[in-house]
Amino acid sequence: MMIRSLLLMLTLALLFSSCASDTENEPQNPYKGITGTVEIHEDFESDFVATRNVEVWLPVGYAEEDSAYQVLYMHDGQNVFNPETSYNGNDWMVDEVLTNLINENEVQKTIVVASWNTGETRFAEYMPQKPYDQPSLGYEDVISDDYLKFMVQELKPFIDQTYRTKPEAEFTSIMGSSMGGLISLYAILEYPDVFGAAACLSTHWPVADNGDNDFLSYIPSTLPDPETHKIYFDFGTKGLDAEYEVYQNQVDEMMKKQGYIHGENWVTKKFEGHDHKEQYWAMRVNEPLSFILN
Repeated sequence: MMIRSLLLMLTLALLFSSCASDTENEPQNPYKGITGTVEIHEDFESDFVATRNVEVWLPVGYAEEDSAYQVLYMHDGQNVFNPETSYNGNDWMVDEVLTNLINENEVQKTIVVASWNTGETRFAEYMPQKPYDQPSLGYEDVISDDYLKFMVQELKPFIDQTYRTKPEAEFTSIMGSSMGGLISLYAILEYPDVFGAAACLSTHWPVADNGDNDFLSYIPSTLPDPETHKIYFDFGTKGLDAEYEVYQNQVDEMMKKQGYIHGENWVTKKFEGHDHKEQYWAMRVNEPLSFILN
């Protein structure tokens, strides 16, 4: 019941503040702090991408046990746990929600690894590079293949060596929002032997629709085996999210044709009134966590 109470509190807080506010008074998360333990690996070096901070969330009780944990990798790490580093003062509340889900035995015990974006190279790292080197669209050159090499060849081995993890794909998931949703899908397409599940919230599909050989056209032939993989999508109806439904419908058809079954190994959800902001992802983050971590 704790997770339901937490989500109800968050929903009501967002509802009431939305009704009483305008653009100068955005909805705010009802709790702003950190639950559990977050270890920060500052200036994590890479041969593939720029140095960045990496945060690792350990559930309550991790230090007192000797069991191995599954691992969830996330992007935009400064926005995941800590409202003080989140760009709009609201984090995803992954630590609070996942704590409750674990305590209620709704998901297995999980370590969360949140890699920060660097700001300047965020688009370049999160924009899928295939089926060919994508045009820069006015941004810097796309380097998402290098970003995934960083995650798979450098970050994951470090995590598996430093923490008690279950390293197999069936216990390794990846999740992000907006451009982070795109790179999460790209990751499971490119490395199905590494990632067994992906969650893509408010996926920024319009940027992936830029010609006959764009990323959308790359998806059907590269989707991983539905017998061994799970993929979650969602979108809201306000702000940037209002643009996504038409694209998501196309992707849903691809999922069906490749043998994915909605509600079993794939989910797409629409959230009325949800905007393209961290506090709205916090409001529904229990949905992808419950789906991909089971």
